[in-house]
Amino acid sequence: MLKDGFESFVPDEKSSDGAAQWFALRVKSRYEKIVSTIAQNKGFEQFLPLYQCRRRWSDRLKSVELPLFPGYLFCRLDAQHRLPLLTIPGVLHFVGIGKAPFPIEDAEIAAIQAAIQSGLSTEPWPFLELGQRVRLNAGPLAGLEGILIGTSKQDRLVVSVNLLKRSVAVTIERDWAVPVELNEPRIVMPARRTPAGSSADL
Repeated sequence: MLKDGFESFVPDEKSSDGAAQWFALRVKSRYEKIVSTIAQNKGFEQFLPLYQCRRRWSDRLKSVELPLFPGYLFCRLDAQHRLPLLTIPGVLHFVGIGKAPFPIEDAEIAAIQAAIQSGLSTEPWPFLELGQRVRLNAGPLAGLEGILIGTSKQDRLVVSVNLLKRSVAVTIERDWAVPVELNEPRIVMPARRTPAGSSADL
C-alpha cells in the first residue's frame, strides 16, 4: 500500500546508484514556502509550483499565490542523503511505499514545470483515472501530453503526479490537442472524477 511515511530507506534499483531523483516531501499546511526557502538554502534543488488565486478580503478581491499541491514540496536529491531535509521545521516525511520514499518520474515534474512556465492559467485539479490522453501540437505547450477535459466555457489539459494522485489543469485551445493513439480519432470526455480530497498517501 502506498504511504507517505517511513522510518528507514531501503535502496532499490532506481536509487542504488546514488543518482539524484525527484521526491515529494510532505509538509504541514501553510509551511510550503518556508520549507522551500530553507531547503534551497541548504543546497537542495526544490520545486514548489504556485498559482494565482483570487480571494475575497472583507469588501475587496485580492490575488494571492498558493501551492498547486497543498502540503507538498518536490525535491531532487539522493534519498540516502535526505536527513537535512527531515530536520526542517514543518517537514513531516517523504511520500513513499511502505517505509521507503518513492521517486517521481522526471517527465511528470517536467510537465508541471512546463505548465507553470507557459504563463497560462493553472489551478489544482482532482486526479483523473479516465479520459482521453492527448498531445498538444500547437501553442506554448506544444509536445506536452496529458488528459483533455472540457467545461461549458473552455478546455483544459490535465497533467498529473501519479505518486500523489494529484493533478493540475492548464487552460488550452481545443485545436491544440490531438489524440496520442491515432486509432482513437475522437476525444473522449472523462466519465467521472476522483474527489479533490482523495490521495494516495494513506
